[in-house]
Amino acid sequence: MSDSLEELREKLTSRQYSVACEGGTEPPFDNDYWDHKEEGIYVDIVSGEPLFSSAAKFDSGTGWPSFFEPINPDEIVEVEDTSYGMRRVEVRSKTADTHLGHVFPDGPEPTGLRYCINSAALRFIPANELEGDSSE
Repeated sequence: MSDSLEELREKLTSRQYSVACEGGTEPPFDNDYWDHKEEGIYVDIVSGEPLFSSAAKFDSGTGWPSFFEPINPDEIVEVEDTSYGMRRVEVRSKTADTHLGHVFPDGPEPTGLRYCINSAALRFIPANELEGDSSE
């Protein structure tokens, strides 16, 4: 992570900092992308690395954005999380070590996975703003 924690505290909102840097969780159904349907990609709020595509997003009914696969699996790091008396798999970004959310084995085909991700850990880039977009 190139930004120091002090720089990130100034750059990010308090919710973004709490989630991305301190492992917090935002409230379900009260976050930017839980019902977002626009085409594009979701990138790491800290590093800008591409994480998830709208093509892999689905409505899980949980109140958080959910995806069945990442754009680049090598950018996702899985960490065992035993907090709150539960056994879960936390997902973090490899480049910036950003806390993203958790992955569960109850998602749709083709992967059967549900990446349950905090909106506060993401920034959305619409498809028409992506480099090399031929629709312009």
